Formats: sequence, C-alpha cells, structure tokens
Amino acid sequence: MIDRAGYFRFMSDPLRITPVTSKRDRKTFVDLPFRLYRDDPNWVPPLKGEALGLITPEKNGWYSHAEVQLFLAHRGNRVVGRISAHIDTLALTMPAAQGFGPGVGQWGLMDAEDEDAFVGLLAAAEDWLRAKGMTRALGPISQSIWEEPGLLIEGYDHPPTIMMGHAKPEYCGWIERAGYAPAKQLITYDLDITQEFPKLVKRIIRSGEANPSIVIREVNKRKFEEEAAIILDILNDAWSDNWGFVPLTPPEIKDVGVKLKPIVFNDLIRIAELDGKPVAFMITLPDLNEAIKPLNGSLLPFGWAKLLLWLRKPKVRTMRVPLMGVRKELQSSRLASQLAFMMIEAIRKASVEHYGARRGEIGWVLDDNQGMNSIATAIESKVNKVYQVYERTL
Repeated sequence: MIDRAGYFRFMSDPLRITPVTSKRDRKTFVDLPFRLYRDDPNWVPPLKGEALGLITPEKNGWYSHAEVQLFLAHRGNRVVGRISAHIDTLALTMPAAQGFGPGVGQWGLMDAEDEDAFVGLLAAAEDWLRAKGMTRALGPISQSIWEEPGLLIEGYDHPPTIMMGHAKPEYCGWIERAGYAPAKQLITYDLDITQEFPKLVKRIIRSGEANPSIVIREVNKRKFEEEAAIILDILNDAWSDNWGFVPLTPPEIKDVGVKLKPIVFNDLIRIAELDGKPVAFMITLPDLNEAIKPLNGSLLPFGWAKLLLWLRKPKVRTMRVPLMGVRKELQSSRLASQLAFMMIEAIRKASVEHYGARRGEIGWVLDDNQGMNSIATAIESKVNKVYQVYERTL
C-alpha cells in the first residue's frame, strides 16, 4: 500500500499515454483489470487467454473489418489505465439514424485508477479517431457491438453473466464530466424461472401449442453449421433496423462458433417454424461466469479440468438469453409475442429440469425496443442491470 506521502509523490508523476505495440504491452493491457478490480466481489476475472485473443488481430475475426489502437496510461513505472480506440468499417456504412454511420468512431475496454488518467486516455483515443477522419465518438463499446457494449450504470451489486460487462461506479461521472452525453441504454432483465408464467401468458402459449402451423423445435448440435446459418439469417433480418446493428461477417461467425459451441446445448436453443419455415429463434446459454470466476483468469494448474467437467453437464444458477429474433414480416403481429412466449417457456422448463437453474437473465434489450420490453414485463421479469452508451462530437 502507498502511504500518504508516497501517494502524493505517485500522483505528482507526469501521466504518459503510450500506444500498445507489442505482445508484452497486450499482456499488460489484459492484466490491469485484475489489479483494479481485485477487491470487487462482483467482478468476474476473464480467462486471460480469451481476453488476449480478443485484442489480437490474428485471433479475432472482427479485426477483418476494424482498425484498432490500444493505449496504456503510466505514472512512473506504474500502469494506471487502458483504453481501445477503434473504427468498425462496417459500422461506417450503416444508416446514421441507427446510431453508427459515416464518421463515427468508438472507444472501449476502458479502465483507470483515477479520473486524470481516465480523461487522458479518452483524449488519446479521441485524437487517434480525429486523425482517422472521425467526427463523432461512441463508447464504451468493447470492442464489437456483439461483445460488451455500454457502461454499467445500474446493478453493481451482483456479478454480470456471460458476455456482459462490469465497471466501477465512478466511471459514469468521469465520462459525463469529459463532455459525453447519453446516446442509448441497454437493459437486462432478471426473472425467477422456477415460477410458472402469469395465466394470460400461459393461455397464449396453449393457443400456440394447439396451432398445427407452429412448431417450436430444438436445434441439432450435430448440424451446427446448418443450424447456425438458419439463426444468422433470421438474426440479420430481425435486427437489421435496430440501433447499433452491424452484420456479422464470416470470420466473426467462425470465431463465435468456436467460442460458444462448448456451451451450446440442444434444448437451450429453439427455432420457431411457421408452416415449415423458420421465422424466429431464441438462444440461451448457461452462465459460464459461474464456472470461470473461481479460476481467477487461469486454467492452470487444474482449472482446465474443472472447466471441462463443468462443460460436460453444467449445473448453474443462472441462464442468459443473449439473442432472440423474429422475422420483420411478423414483428408487428400478435404472432411475434406468441412465438417468443412459446420459446421462452420451452427453454424455461429445460433450464430448471435439466440444469438446475433458478434464475434467468434476458438481454441486453434496447431501451426503446417496445416489443421485447413488453414481453419481459408480461412474464414479470425485473430490470437488474442498465448499461449506457455515450456519445460526443469530436
């Protein structure tokens, strides 16, 4: 621990911001949160190999359409912060009304010991984006919109689920004092899945089950690529008008498949068919964070064995629904919510009976997605976390 005199000497050291240029720098970049969050019981240490892969161009398909610069902040010999500045070239081609569009750069993976370091890192990221011709900055988005977008602003009192972020409460004030304004909120919902749904929802489900035109089926993991193609086709159609949408590219799809296949289980992913045509899907994942949190970022010496055993037949408290979609042609119809309720109910039962789960988390959901927010309300789920994306003109 630094004593008071030592603290003031440390703070008097000039702040230096340097670009990440080497493997050693990337390792330092990944290691920093382990020190900053070591006393936070609700932070989930990522597997370091996985975290390194996300910031290594050769190991992350997202880099095929992105330009990235990572930065570290130093005082003396101590690393005191980090940030990623990045430009998603596909995001530049999207309609401006959907949040991205021409001239929009992004930053993310932001952590710092103090506000001065935080502001210095933001300035470095903004300077890099300006030099690349960007006129507006969005953040935090870490790094793809499909990874961990937004800053946690509500729900610090419990750990995040798989593929969701955590942050220090003070970051919100630091970002706003740096001149950023809220752009979009992303919401997650919590529900007790051991309880049956309200009577109205159950009637809607029974009505759908009596309709011979509707089939809610499990995916077949043995046909992983075929099933993934069906889901991706529905996803790109269902989400294409959403704020922040950027289509997934083949390199990203390949990476996501490798990453998620070990936690894909047939009865936790459903495809809804109408007259034999796939029109909706719902993906549910057992909360891998429950298994990796005790490992403290490392699979050695015996972490790999514990994780492998867990993956064979996971028993979890929480299931997360990261993605759900209904084709646009049905989205304004009553059938859309009926299909959603039917898929949720099928997966709810499987989660409790086969995996011992008691809690479900749905999200993230855009704050203005009326259809999905209405479904979450109808099944009596409650908001448990809110993430904020900020923006600023450069």
